[in-house]
Formats: sequence, structure tokens, C-alpha cells
Amino acid sequence: MCVCRYSAATRKNASPDGTGPGTSQTNKKTIGHRGINPTGETTYKKTTSSALKGAIQLGITHTVGSLTQKPERDVLLQDFEVMESIFFPSEGSNLTPAHHYGDFRFKTYAPIAFRYFREMFGIRPDDYMYSLCNEELIELSNPGASGSLFYVTRDDEFIIKTVQHKEAEFLQKLLPGYFMNLNQNKRTLLPKFYGLYCVQSGGKNIRIVVMNNLLPSTVKMHLKYDLKGSTYKRRASGKERDKAVPTFKDLDFMQNMPDGLILEGETFSAVCKTIQRDCLLLQSFKIMDYSLLVGVHNVDQARAEAGAVSVDQARHQIQKPLYCTALEAIQSEPTRMGSMDMEDKTGGIPAKNSKGDRLLVYMGIIDILQSYRLAKKIEHSWKALVHDGDTVSVHRPSFYADRFQKFMCNTVFKRTAGKSSPIKKRRAVGHIPLRKVPVFLTQASSESRSDAEYESGMQPGRPDILPKALLNISTSTVKSTEQTVSVSLENMISAQKEASSADHSKVLPEPLEESLGGISLSDVVPQVNTYSVS
Repeated sequence: MCVCRYSAATRKNASPDGTGPGTSQTNKKTIGHRGINPTGETTYKKTTSSALKGAIQLGITHTVGSLTQKPERDVLLQDFEVMESIFFPSEGSNLTPAHHYGDFRFKTYAPIAFRYFREMFGIRPDDYMYSLCNEELIELSNPGASGSLFYVTRDDEFIIKTVQHKEAEFLQKLLPGYFMNLNQNKRTLLPKFYGLYCVQSGGKNIRIVVMNNLLPSTVKMHLKYDLKGSTYKRRASGKERDKAVPTFKDLDFMQNMPDGLILEGETFSAVCKTIQRDCLLLQSFKIMDYSLLVGVHNVDQARAEAGAVSVDQARHQIQKPLYCTALEAIQSEPTRMGSMDMEDKTGGIPAKNSKGDRLLVYMGIIDILQSYRLAKKIEHSWKALVHDGDTVSVHRPSFYADRFQKFMCNTVFKRTAGKSSPIKKRRAVGHIPLRKVPVFLTQASSESRSDAEYESGMQPGRPDILPKALLNISTSTVKSTEQTVSVSLENMISAQKEASSADHSKVLPEPLEESLGGISLSDVVPQVNTYSVS
């Protein structure tokens, strides 16, 4: 999902009613369901942003408050299909307060299941309600081309996004599998869904989802990338580049950072393992066209800028959700590359660039509510006709997942070049097989070995070439060796006969070749038939 592609600068330019400096005359056109009314306020399905924000806060306050009265229990399969609805008349009722947003109905999907999800991530009901409803939501002024509205809470913990009917419906079908995955693995780069709601106003259904915020606004993002692993039209437009902190794409990353983001060995392995596991899950649900949102904070550049990062210490101190940071999501502990300021506070992944600058990387997989439906299949077929089908974004889930993993672990992230361990080197040497050499060739002392090799004509490092010295072996030496071996054979045979006659139950000794470790007579006595004795 399009989660938090926005920086702190974007938030500062946004006013509560969406009419800040980020809104210009060029943006006053309808994109999807998002538009601008004559007064300059943002609308969604002809509902003003201020009315939508008020309805969201009233609805969540009621549903979370009423949920605390229900006893806690295990999640059942039917809990994923439950939908609760309550009507909010403008004059108020016995259950709802009076308001000035106009009559609306608020629907809550799978409240018991989402309560379990929030508890799994350590989000208490009072903290959840405080973050979303205590202060006015901040509208993000540059939400991109999806046509959705985005809001962020004042404490920077949660993102609220409007979703289309098909996306909300797909998320409902995804919930049981999502529930199973969270029980098996809470550490994931996938979006954390905390709630799914619907505001029904003026005959229109506005569906919203509450998720974790990936890019903390308290940390300045010097670079942002939306990466898919594809190359077809994957370059930021000129309009996007004019922004204070543009969101670049795959071709921009390959051009700007050809050496990638350099990680420590353990961190690199943890990142690739997490991406592989998440892609396998997405592939099983036939999900494709997702992205990896990457925000890069340059620690050295921030220090040079003197005060580019500021944290609001007066903020309400709530308990932060578990597994919500990038460092927690990849199952990695801080390394020596991570001895940086703010690391423990913001959860950035320590990294470096090719220049050696220290970085903090924030990332997460977004846009996961796109299944490979008929429309996507037709889109892929059409694009494949005019361009290389393997380079376009839309593709079948299995191919998309494989391409996504390879691009992230081969191009985006690189393992730092470390020195190999001396222990590993010794172990590697120990596994080299030893050549079997005749015993009489190893009796020479190590001191005279080099001289003997030189005089005999043996080539250093080439034990497979027969030395010239063996060509000059005298006949007497050969005969004496043959006699010695012959006597040994006769003694061995006689010993076997005596042992056999003494006790028939005893096992005969192994043959000579086996007792010598597989060395035959031809290994000990050179073949001299082809040589003439001088």
C-alpha cells in the first residue's frame, strides 16, 4: 500500500484543512476520487477533508471504547467476517455525540480480529485512541498519483489511507492468512494493519485503513526510493524531481547508487531473509506490483547541516508499537556499523554508501493490496506487446517475487567486504585430499628436499610429473627392492597358513594391498621394462 512516501518537510507544508503551500493551482484537478472544491479544500468523493477527519475520529473513539466492554477471547474464523455499524446523526443520539459534520454512518470491519492484531504489536486501546483521536489529523499534501488521501497522526505513529472498494474487499479476504502469518512471524517488512473502517456519507462509501508509519518525520530523509525491481518507465518524472525530497525509482537508484547500500554481513543476511520470507507469503496470495519504500538518512550530512534532526520532547509519551521499526522487522541487532546517534530511538538500519558516509535506512514493503486479477493480466499482456514483458512492473506473482528478491539482494543491498577468518582458512586447507606417495620417496630430509628436486629435475609444485631421478635407478636397487617385497609376501603367506591351521574360526588377515591402504606393488616398484640399464 502507498504508505508514508512523505518527509517531514511535506508535513510542515500541510495545514490541517489541506490548503497549505503544498496545494497549488496545478494540483486542482481530480485524481481518482480526490479533488479540490471551489474553496480550495481537498475532497474525497465530494466529502471535504475536514468532515472526513472528524467522522474518522468520532467513529474510532466509539468503536474502540465499546470494544473494551467485550471480554477478551481467542479469535474465531467468523470474527474475520463481522461488520459493526453505527449511525452518527448531527444532532446526536443516546450513543453518539452531536457534531457539525453532517449525518454519517461508521462501519468497523473485523473488530475482534484487529483488536488481537493491535495487542500482538503491543498497542494498548488507550494509546491507539489517544494517537488517532486526541489531536487533529495531519493531511499529507503530496499523496502521489494513486488518488487516495493520506493522514498521519500527530505523534507520527500511524498512517490513515483511503482505499478503493476492491482493495478493502481483498484485505478482508486476506485477514485469515494475515492472522496466521503474524502468529508465525511478527517480524516482517509487510504493512501492519491496525484497523479497517468505512465512513458512509452522502450515499458514498469511503473506506480507510490504519497502518504503521514507515518513515518517521522526526528524522530527515535525504533520499527516498520506491523500488519494484522493474525498469520499464521506472524513473522519477521531472515534476517529482522538483520536490524538496523527491521519491526516486529503480533506474534512478541504479544511476545514483551503483554500489548500493552497504550492510554488515549479518544485517545483509537478515534483510535478504526477511524479504525472501515476505515475498513467499505475497506469492502464495497471488499478490504482485508491490514496492519496497526506502528512506535514507545520512548521519554525517545531518551533522554537517547542524540541527537538521529535531525530536519533539513535549510529545505525549505513549508506548511505541512492537516490531514497528525497520531494525526490528529484519530480526537483526545493532552492529558496529550502527554506533550512531538516534539509532536506538528511531530503529534505522545501519548502512554505508560508497563514499563511506554513515547511513540509517528505513524501509518497508508497500502496495500489497494488488492481486493478479483479470485487469492486471490484460495490463501485462498489453505492455508486453510494446516492451519487454520481463521489465514491466505488472507480472505474474511468481516471476514478480523472484525478480523483486534478486534486485533487492543483488543491486540495492550489498554485503560489506570483510576479511575471512583464519580459522576458516585452516579448516578449508584441512579438507584438501593428500596424495599417496611411496614410502621410500618420503624418507629424504626436509632440508635436502629442495636440492634434490633441483638435481633430479622435478618441477616445483608438479608432483604429477615423474622426476628424472627415477629414470636413473640402477638395476641392483630394483632387484633388491623386488627381493625385499618377495620375502615379505612369502612371510605373509606362511603366517596365514599357520593361523588357518591353528584356528579355523579366526579371520584371515587382509590382503597386502588392503593392509597397505590401497597401495599396489606397481606403486612401490617402478616399471623398468621400458628403460635400458646402462
